[in-house]
Amino acid sequence: MSYQREFKNKIKVGIIGIGSHSYRNILPAMNYLPVQVTAVCNRNLDIGRVTAEQYGCTHYQSPVEMYDHEEIDAVFISVSAQLHPRFVIEALDRGKHVWVEKPIAMRAHDVEAMLAHRTDQVVVVGYKKVFSPAAQKATEIVNSDKFGELQSMLSVYPMTVPLDGKKALAAPDVSNWLNNGIHPLSFMMALGGKVAGVTTLCNDAGRGIVALHFASGVMGNFHMSSGPQPRLERYAVYGESWQLDIENSRITLHRGIPFSYKETTNYAPPGDGHGAIVWEPSNCMATLENKALFTQGMYFEMKYFCDCILEKIQPEKGTLEFSLELMKVYEAGLLSAGKTIYLD
Repeated sequence: MSYQREFKNKIKVGIIGIGSHSYRNILPAMNYLPVQVTAVCNRNLDIGRVTAEQYGCTHYQSPVEMYDHEEIDAVFISVSAQLHPRFVIEALDRGKHVWVEKPIAMRAHDVEAMLAHRTDQVVVVGYKKVFSPAAQKATEIVNSDKFGELQSMLSVYPMTVPLDGKKALAAPDVSNWLNNGIHPLSFMMALGGKVAGVTTLCNDAGRGIVALHFASGVMGNFHMSSGPQPRLERYAVYGESWQLDIENSRITLHRGIPFSYKETTNYAPPGDGHGAIVWEPSNCMATLENKALFTQGMYFEMKYFCDCILEKIQPEKGTLEFSLELMKVYEAGLLSAGKTIYLD
C-alpha cells in the first residue's frame, strides 16, 4: 500500500463536483492514489474556495474554465446523473481520461453518446460493488475449477420498483431504482456476464423480484426487500459444488463436508479441506481494511482507473460498454411489468 505522497509518478487530476458525496468519499480517496489534485470544480464559490484551500489547489466554477487554465491528465466527475453525459463528453473532447460516479446517466442512449466521443482515453465508472473485496473474492472463487459451473445468483437489497415504468423513465429526477438498484444489478452482471432477458414481478407496493436471464443460462434473482436501517444487503452465488454468501462485508464460502445420507453423524469432521471459510474486516484496529473506502470498493475502482492510465491499458471493468448493458437492464426492469423483455 502506498500513499499519495509516496508515489513517484502521479497523474494530474481535476475533481468535478465537490458536494457531500464527493467530499466524504472521492476526495479522501486521493490520499491513497497516484494523483496530484490540481483543481476542483464546483458552482458554489464558497465551498469551492474552502475545499481548494484545504487540498492546496485551484477552484473553478466550470469545467471549461478549468480546462482552459490547467494542464491536467484526467478528471474525477461526481455530479448528478443528468449532468454526467455532458461533463463526460466535454472531458473526452478535451482529450482527458475520465472516472465518473454512478449512475452514469439517466438513459442508455446517453451512454451511447459518450461512447461515440471516446477515442483512446481510459473511462471507468464507479460501480463500487464490482470493485469491492467481496466481489473480487466472488470472482476468484467462481472462476476456480473447484466451484463448478455457475448456476444461479441471489441479491437481497432494500428496494422498490416504480410501478409506472414509462413515467419513471421520462421523469427528470433520479429514482432510487436507478441510484441504488444498479448496485446489486452490477454485482450480478459482473459475475454472470451478458443479460439476455429481464422479468420484473412485483406487488402494488413495488416489492418483488427482478429475474435476470443470462445468455450463459445462469439465472439471477434480485429480491427487493424491506427492512430496517441501516441497510442489510445479501448476495448468494451458487455453483455446482460450492456456494458463496456475502452479508454486507462478510464473505462465507460453503464447501460442504464428506456426506452420506443415513450414515453421516458429524457435521464437523476432521480436516480443514471442507466446511466453511469466512472472510471479514477485523473491526478492532484503525487499519485501512476497516475503512468504508476499502470495504465498499471505492478505493479499488479509483486505483484501477489510475493504474490503467499509468500502464497505458484499456480497462476491463467498469467500462462504458458494461455501463450500456447495465442501463439496458435497468430500463428493461422498469418496462417489464411481468413480461420478459429480451435484450439485443
